[in-house]
Parts: sequence; C-alpha cells; structure tokens
Amino acid sequence: QVQLVESGGGLVQAGASLRLSCAASGLTFSSYAMGWFRQAPGKEREFVAAIRRSTDRTYYADSVKGRFTISRDNAKNTVYLQMNSLKPEDTAVYYCAAKTSGSPLLLTRINEYTYWGQGTQVTVSS
Repeated sequence: QVQLVESGGGLVQAGASLRLSCAASGLTFSSYAMGWFRQAPGKEREFVAAIRRSTDRTYYADSVKGRFTISRDNAKNTVYLQMNSLKPEDTAVYYCAAKTSGSPLLLTRINEYTYWGQGTQVTVSS
C-alpha cells in the first residue's frame, strides 16, 4: 500500500532552519505531483508548497515564499521542504501529500491530493 512518511520536524527558535523529508513507497513516485500542507491548532489545513512531477515548476503560499523551498529526488522517492527564517506563525503539523498529474491550478487544493502522510510537528519559539 501507499505510504508517505514525514520526518525532520522539531522545536526551534525563530530565525532557525529545518529540513523536512517525506519518503514515499507503494506508488510510482515520479508520476505524482507532491505537496506540503500544514495545520496549526484550531485552524484549517492549508497549502504550503507543491512541486510538479518533472521538478521544473514549484508553487508556494505567499506566507512562505522566499523562505521555504520544495524539492524532490525521484531516484530516492523523496520530497523535501527546506524551511529558513522560521517564524512562530510557522508552528504547525506539516503533512506531505501526493497528487496524480493534472492542471497546476489544482496543486494548492487539499481535496485534489490522494495520499497523505501522518504529519510531523514543527514548533517555532519566539
């Protein structure tokens, strides 16, 4: 069965960096667009970043643009989220998700993603 396993979360101070990883198995990884989403306590899950199958195009929420970088290694079936200049408002559970190919306009939509990981906690202290 399909599994997405996130890792790399933790507790850091504001201004620090973290790199999240999401290892995928049970699917043809290179056929899927991959996304990162996050959910803070009491808030809805929101889009963070996405990358298309071929890695040539990436997409970001305005709140993380210029600070976060999504990348993928199709040989390792892994997608990454490099997070720099972290802020307390970045505190959330971060989820990776896989989506079959389609219009890039749909990459920010939670309901378009088929498979989800269990999430990894990121806490940024002020």
